[in-house]
Amino acid sequence: MRAKKYFLTLAVVYLAYFTHGMQAILLSQNNVHFAAQWGFNMSDPASEAYAAGIAAVASVIAYTGLAKFLTVWICGEISDKIGRKIMVMIGAIMYVAAFFGCLYTHSITVAKVCAFLMGAATSFFDGSLYAAAQESWIKAPGAATILIKGFISISGMAYPILVASLGAQGGDAWKMGIFFPAICAVVLCVIAFIAPYSYDEELKERKASGVVEKKEKGALDADAQLAADRFKVPAPKWLVVPLALMGFINMSTMYSAQQFLKTYGMEYCGLTEMKAASMSSLYTFGSLAAVIIWAIALAALRWRTLKVLVIDLCGSICCYALAVLATNTALIMLACVGIGFFAAGGALQCGVTLIQEFHPGPKGRNLGIYYTFMGLSGYVMPLISGALTASHGAGQGARLSLGINLIFAAVGLAFCLYLVANYKKWFGVTAFSKKGPDDIY
Repeated sequence: MRAKKYFLTLAVVYLAYFTHGMQAILLSQNNVHFAAQWGFNMSDPASEAYAAGIAAVASVIAYTGLAKFLTVWICGEISDKIGRKIMVMIGAIMYVAAFFGCLYTHSITVAKVCAFLMGAATSFFDGSLYAAAQESWIKAPGAATILIKGFISISGMAYPILVASLGAQGGDAWKMGIFFPAICAVVLCVIAFIAPYSYDEELKERKASGVVEKKEKGALDADAQLAADRFKVPAPKWLVVPLALMGFINMSTMYSAQQFLKTYGMEYCGLTEMKAASMSSLYTFGSLAAVIIWAIALAALRWRTLKVLVIDLCGSICCYALAVLATNTALIMLACVGIGFFAAGGALQCGVTLIQEFHPGPKGRNLGIYYTFMGLSGYVMPLISGALTASHGAGQGARLSLGINLIFAAVGLAFCLYLVANYKKWFGVTAFSKKGPDDIY
């Protein structure tokens, strides 16, 4: 009955992230069209002007990461204070303004403002809708959040093909690829306004009754205390630093590939726009397959999070190496599926769980720390890729960006292997053993 009551709320959650799946790649998938609209000469792919246009789009994409870096931590705190409805309404309105702004502006400065709004809107969603999904479907909160990734993957898989199809029609047909997510955001705004929210109802009741929840200073919540009690020997406190940096690493190995696979396919591999777009779709297909497989491994097979992350990083290294070194198109396409599976199929979410396992504390704070470093990656990596494009050309710049991801995956794996080596000392069991009844992570 509860899930039925909050059906519209769940519709809001999944429509928001379906739209986000398009927003995340909207600029990169339309990079040539946007660069031309901003005044760059994109007629000759081999020219310096063309590379400068692609680099300019990368610099705009960086502003989505900057917004995420600056806002994601605080959005979770605000959501707990003012409720879910206001947060998602603000996020939807930001999306509408940003999409229509990108659609019509000829100014790269305005485009950067729009990109910043996109990143901030995503923070408003993250700060409210993950919780709203779990609060609306309390009998299966894990399934509720896994479906979020599923809807992101579905739109991320279909959108590149849509963009390529519209681009092939010529003229202004490509603009429909911006108009469609903009309309989704408008519909989202309307549904978000009329949907009920469990947390908002409880918050209103608490305020009306004058109930104020107090917690003793330094006390942990129930889940955090259970996590702390699992230690046989306390893990070093300095681990929180590399655990937070895993947010940067996991985001980098996922986000950069998502943004620049199409450019890599067109400008380095010499593929048509449609075939290059299919690289992004194959990447997203891999991530969707991983969501299903890792959900089974973590829930039914009782794998530990660290085990999944080690496999993800090993696979990412192999697939990035294949993508960078292979000359056969079929192998590169296979690498795209593998990158999606290993780098974008749950590594980010595993990192969130890992920081809570090794650094028990307030979930909101740990999430804020981790997501802040994710946002930093979303800002830094497009700038690096843009600089590489400007100095080496669009194709070689994209290839070097993939090479950087390979290095990050290797660094992340080295840290995770350190955790594996010490896991039994800290928890009394190995990282590759099955989870027992007392394991909450």
